[in-house]
Amino acid sequence: MAFKMPALAADCVVFDRVGRLLLIRRAKAPFKGAYALPGGFVEYGEPVEAAALRELKEETGVECKIVRLIGVYSDPERDPRGHTVSTAFLVRPRSTKVVGGDDASEAAFVSDWREVKLAFDHAKIVADALKLRA
Repeated sequence: MAFKMPALAADCVVFDRVGRLLLIRRAKAPFKGAYALPGGFVEYGEPVEAAALRELKEETGVECKIVRLIGVYSDPERDPRGHTVSTAFLVRPRSTKVVGGDDASEAAFVSDWREVKLAFDHAKIVADALKLRA
């Protein structure tokens, strides 16, 4: 019997002290060139928390500390590549020096983040994170 299972990912919501949101521009499809939260796929044997911090560092160069879980996002349609479940974390930056890398063509703390369209369901993740910060 063959199993067909969803992929597991981890995403990070990072605000700096002045309320800017850390975003990447996706270097690859889907949503190539679009703004997105830093994050990516969990490797086999890796805790989701470690994956979130690893992906954040690889894509932005920023080291952070996890503050809390925002939620689990499991809509089978959230990723056009296939059923992907993401665990999203609110994290606090230890530095704000940003360098885009890995799957990100660029990365930056964005001040007008409320006016940009985010890839996947990342706008919902950010909205949920804001409720937790209030």
